[in-house]
Amino acid sequence: MANGPSFLFERWPRFAARHPWPVIAGAVAALAACAGLFAVARGQYADHFSIPGMESQRAINLLKERFPASAGDRTNVVVRAPDGLNSPDAAARMESLLANLEALPQVLFVTPASREDGSVSEDGTIARIGVQHEKRANDLEQESIDALLDLRAASSTGDFQVEMGGRVINMSEREPPGSTELIGMGAAVVVLLIAFGSVVAMGLPILTALLALGSGFFLVGVGAAFLRMPAFTPQFSAMIGIGVGIDYALLVVTRFREGLGSGLGVEDAIARAAATAGRSVMLAGSTVVVALLGLWAIGIPFVAYTATAAALVVALSVAVSVVVLPAILALAGSRIDRWRIPGLAAPVHESATGSGYRLSRLIQRAPLVPILLTTALLATLAVPVFSMRLGVADAGHNPTSQTSRRAYDLLAEAFGPGFNGAILLAVQIDDPNAVGAVEALPDALRQLGGVARASDAVINDAQTAATVSIVAETAPDSEATADLVHELRRVAPEALAGTGATVYVGGSTASFIDVADKIGSRMPYFLAAVIGLSFVLLMVMFRSLLVPLKAAAMNMLSIGASYGVLVTIFQWGWLGGVFGVQREGPVESFLPMMLFAVLFGLSMDYEVFLVSRIREEYLRTGDNTEAVARGLSVTTRVISAAAAIMTAVFLSFALSSQRIVKEFGIGLATAILIDATLVRLVLVPSVMQILGDANWWLPAWLDRVIPKVSLEQGVERAPAEATG
Repeated sequence: MANGPSFLFERWPRFAARHPWPVIAGAVAALAACAGLFAVARGQYADHFSIPGMESQRAINLLKERFPASAGDRTNVVVRAPDGLNSPDAAARMESLLANLEALPQVLFVTPASREDGSVSEDGTIARIGVQHEKRANDLEQESIDALLDLRAASSTGDFQVEMGGRVINMSEREPPGSTELIGMGAAVVVLLIAFGSVVAMGLPILTALLALGSGFFLVGVGAAFLRMPAFTPQFSAMIGIGVGIDYALLVVTRFREGLGSGLGVEDAIARAAATAGRSVMLAGSTVVVALLGLWAIGIPFVAYTATAAALVVALSVAVSVVVLPAILALAGSRIDRWRIPGLAAPVHESATGSGYRLSRLIQRAPLVPILLTTALLATLAVPVFSMRLGVADAGHNPTSQTSRRAYDLLAEAFGPGFNGAILLAVQIDDPNAVGAVEALPDALRQLGGVARASDAVINDAQTAATVSIVAETAPDSEATADLVHELRRVAPEALAGTGATVYVGGSTASFIDVADKIGSRMPYFLAAVIGLSFVLLMVMFRSLLVPLKAAAMNMLSIGASYGVLVTIFQWGWLGGVFGVQREGPVESFLPMMLFAVLFGLSMDYEVFLVSRIREEYLRTGDNTEAVARGLSVTTRVISAAAAIMTAVFLSFALSSQRIVKEFGIGLATAILIDATLVRLVLVPSVMQILGDANWWLPAWLDRVIPKVSLEQGVERAPAEATG
């Protein structure tokens, strides 16, 4: 075996067990260094991103170069006066509001509301004021944003309601990390107490998870100074970090307790836990990291940045579980089960004839029945996937407690839903003679179906660029709006063909559509790459062709079912009220890909832990039926506990006010729950029973070619092993 793995899983655990305090001191020092770096170099999370190669990005680049006055972000200030905006009191307050908006820092200009440009409702009670900022939201000074929000609060009353929307406001309303993470940690504590029945044993996974999560949070914050990471990056990373950090430590602690229960000394129990569960953790964690980093191949920077942040937290969780946890276990030693909770005492060595054994034997009597029933259930849950629509949720999905949502509703009421996400056409004028054609362009676009209104062309002073604003009849996240964007990209260039002007369809609505289109086109390749990677890793580890094939198929079933649940809740609105979903809408465009990367790796965790124990029993006895029963029996409790922790942690994020965080939480929780129950406890033993000794079949030529890596260290093989 290579020196690296041999050192990490054989010599290092014994060194850490003999010198625990220096190891722990080093870990604490590393955490302190990350905290210090965060204090002096942390960055801000972004709310707008580049999409290289897409038409919406070319529109942004053109405006930055030739029409910078239109390149900054715009805030919609929406005013509602029930008695009418023309009443003396409302008119005076409107005049004062305009003056105060113009005086705000980093405001380029203010566009008053007027009936001529369609920014006053027909009944004269709602108006929209446009505030053009000098820069995009993420580049504005915090003092400028605070002044804008303070003005809204000071100006708004019952008879003169003032609300604000736009990216600047959305950035200010993003939810800070903290509350949902604490709820997730609390749920994990409860499950660990039930699993171990001891305060000390419960505390070890929590401690290691916090160590990894803290370091990851600080380093991700520093990374935000160099990369435009989305605002939800901390929550997403924390969600993954808490789940995998506790999960990985739980597996190692369980094997350590099992070693103590079988009569091993503390150091030997640590060494065995590292050589078995530690290797499983390394394999599962590496799969998650590689799958997440594979999202760089999608070509959308903000997706890659988010995935990299999550991969960093997962890698730190693996490192703490493999490098630091052996030292912590050495300090706990035989006292790991101290401070027991009455009535919750957990065995240190799982029974090989317990409930898991009886369940497996029951399944093995007629394995085809549970396979058919379980597969039918998962396939039914996955049916909605075929109706999945990718997109990006707009401010209409925010809670009504936020001013951005109230502004959205007022604009939709007064001017139609499309007013909340205008489509911006950026026109590049290379020939002065093209100006006339550009000015005539809005008239041609007004004839298109789905266009509620089109503004006149606004041309810069140099007559080298122009903008046209299109308001759709439908909401920004509507499928009809996406169709309109594609139609504009066909019709607008035709209208300007041969004139010396080039048009790009952009704006936030078009950007979101571009993201969905690009991800949709590349998703099949990404899924194939992740599945292929997992297949190869499992084949190498278990010296089998059918085990990795089975794992890939079952993982696809559980992930497909979780996608189906997302569609029913967020897209169809079923049970939406239970989870605080404001209204139906598309599934976030990049969510399926990121969920797939995370879930495939996490399901590998359970797969490796369960199948490695079955493999150990098979190598000892050569009896596949008994190996499956015993392997399931000794892993049922820990897999159930790990899944319960993951599910509780992920579901806690469904309490977030951000729709995308809810989607991640519910999607992850559903997949983990399905994977750890229906898949691991029912499908795996059923299929492995039917396959028999063929589970471990590997062609002799392939066995000679692939690397010799094993999860079973020190396992005595049966004389007649049926492999090869």
